[in-house]
Amino acid sequence: MRVVIGEDDVLLREGIARLLTEAGFDVVALAGDADALLRKALAYQTDVAVVDVRMPPERTDDGLRAAIELRRRRPETGVLVLSQYYEPRFALDLIGQRPEGVGYLLKERVGDVDAFVEAVNRVAGGGSVLDPEVVGRMLGRRSPDSPVGLLTARERDVLAAMAEGKSNQGIAATLVVTEAAVEKHVTSIFQKLELIPRAAEHRRVLAVLTFLRDADK
Repeated sequence: MRVVIGEDDVLLREGIARLLTEAGFDVVALAGDADALLRKALAYQTDVAVVDVRMPPERTDDGLRAAIELRRRRPETGVLVLSQYYEPRFALDLIGQRPEGVGYLLKERVGDVDAFVEAVNRVAGGGSVLDPEVVGRMLGRRSPDSPVGLLTARERDVLAAMAEGKSNQGIAATLVVTEAAVEKHVTSIFQKLELIPRAAEHRRVLAVLTFLRDADK
């Protein structure tokens, strides 16, 4: 699986490259600025790009804008964005209308190697990953009459875990319930959010998208 890494900090950039290489990824390119990241990601037709939000030349949201452009020009490339601080607006801008193959994590999560590698794998495979802190703060901003407001407290916990990218097994382990209970909650979430199965859509992705849109109101 081909990976390109865009990170301003040389030590962090090389550290991420090393741990992903050891995990079996093929790190095909490193980039220290947003322009180089986009150019290399397109040239190497990478499977996933790991991108710092703030990169040269301006060090504002250059990396994020490069990631958004990469998703526009090569939708099949997964994008995992890293941020130093909690910035939910960045997460929402990145995801837009299509949460497949995208992730947003705080940089500190890189220190949890297993979880970070799992996140890269999930994004590369078309899944979505949101940092637990971002999810938690989004949940705190909801209005009672929102679509997600129809859910029970436990169903909101399950939806938040889905937004973090957890499987039913992972949700069950996190909430200390059975997988059967998780499946029941997931089914109820789909019904309450009126997510009818469609040939070209995955209801878990649609549920996460509903969660994100609702948080932005």
